[in-house]
Amino acid sequence: MPSPDPKVISGNANRPLARAIMRRLSMHRGVRTGLVEARVERFNDQEIFVEVFENVRGEDMFIVQSTSNPANDNLMELLIISDALRRSSAARITAVIPYFGYARQDRRTKARTPISAKLVANLIANSGIERVLTMDLHAAQIQGFFDIPVDNLYASPIFALDIMHHFRGSMDDLAIVSPDVGGVARARELAQRINAPLSIVDKRRERAGEISEMTVIGEVAGKTVIIVDDICDTAGTLCKAADVLVEAGAKEVHAYITHGVLSGPAVGRITASQLKSLVITDSIEPTEDVKSCANIRIVPTAPMLTQAILNIWNGTSVSSLFDTATLEPIYEPLYPGLNIDA
Repeated sequence: MPSPDPKVISGNANRPLARAIMRRLSMHRGVRTGLVEARVERFNDQEIFVEVFENVRGEDMFIVQSTSNPANDNLMELLIISDALRRSSAARITAVIPYFGYARQDRRTKARTPISAKLVANLIANSGIERVLTMDLHAAQIQGFFDIPVDNLYASPIFALDIMHHFRGSMDDLAIVSPDVGGVARARELAQRINAPLSIVDKRRERAGEISEMTVIGEVAGKTVIIVDDICDTAGTLCKAADVLVEAGAKEVHAYITHGVLSGPAVGRITASQLKSLVITDSIEPTEDVKSCANIRIVPTAPMLTQAILNIWNGTSVSSLFDTATLEPIYEPLYPGLNIDA
């Protein structure tokens, strides 16, 4: 007989997050459960091998696997785990991909370039995965690349709770800033959640990867500024935007970024920057350098992802998790006493 509970298996991309999800599931279901026992390892030539040690026939399976660095290895792990579950007669396979890699390649920016996000969507669907649960896709239209259902969660309700908690008493002094024109919709959504004004940093590039000029559009003088974006990679744009905002009269500059890729010189740049704090989620497993950085703080996604898994499993609404008020009781231990409906 299939288990009465959803079953979760994890690749190697972010096992701490997968274990945190299982702790939350145990609390919700009132029964202590763990990840499905499996081994995901490599042969000497780096081919990936997966063996599932538990019976999964007829089970509702959830694979927790971000496709972060090393993106290709983690993507192949996801596909091979799915193939192993499909061939073991799992009833349904849902991929929980907190960070969806290759999302920045969502269109052809010039001739003779790929649309890699579409290719990855095809690979995922053809591997036997029947549903995808992800968070803050770089571009919402990527959902249309899939021929299977995609639930795209948002970090902004969590960020709104975090801001209301940490800036309690000074909410009137806040201003939300988008670091580029492309991220305005994302920044506007958070600004509306906390009833703050919105500004934009307009950047011009002379060539790829080099910013020649930045201009602040909007009023930030005397404000505590919060930069909002979905991905921080090398942190060059973010740190330069912080400098420009301080020059424009901002009192303090903070940043809320969903996916902390933080590759190469990113941590060093953030440490030496004008940023008072950088808040990221644990959608990508943080490195030791990230965890030890004094002005980087990590907020958990496990409470929201766990609730989404339960809602998918029992056939209830996932879009309810788009509301800050819905997430408030889930995150109450972290942010007590907010009473946002009061």
